[in-house]
Amino acid sequence: MNAIHPDIVNERLRGCGILPTVQRVRIASLLLVAPQHLTADQILGELRSRGERVSKATVYNTLNLLAGKGVIRQLAVDGGCAWFDSNTAPHFHFQDVDTGALTDLPPETVRFERLPLPPMGTEYAGIELFIRLRRV
Repeated sequence: MNAIHPDIVNERLRGCGILPTVQRVRIASLLLVAPQHLTADQILGELRSRGERVSKATVYNTLNLLAGKGVIRQLAVDGGCAWFDSNTAPHFHFQDVDTGALTDLPPETVRFERLPLPPMGTEYAGIELFIRLRRV
């Protein structure tokens, strides 16, 4: 995995109201280098493979903070592990049912002909769509 330059990450975190600690910058730089979907375990494994000393709790706390501030999106795909998406623009996903891997699906490629009316006093805040794929 590549990483984005720490100065760019520092700026982005500060712009979102996040104090850029060394570990936050390292975690964010892994995600923000490209549009991608990673789990906390994948991030933890990558950091440790680089010789970083970081706890699982620090990774989870940082990812939750980044998601809470809108730097990344947290995806609850299938009730299993959470995925963290560096692409915060509106989009949908394909999911490989064998590996769990996610692939971005541009919103203009999906058409919703008719949605049900939301309950009284509510409005749509967004739509999450995961199309699960299996190899044949």
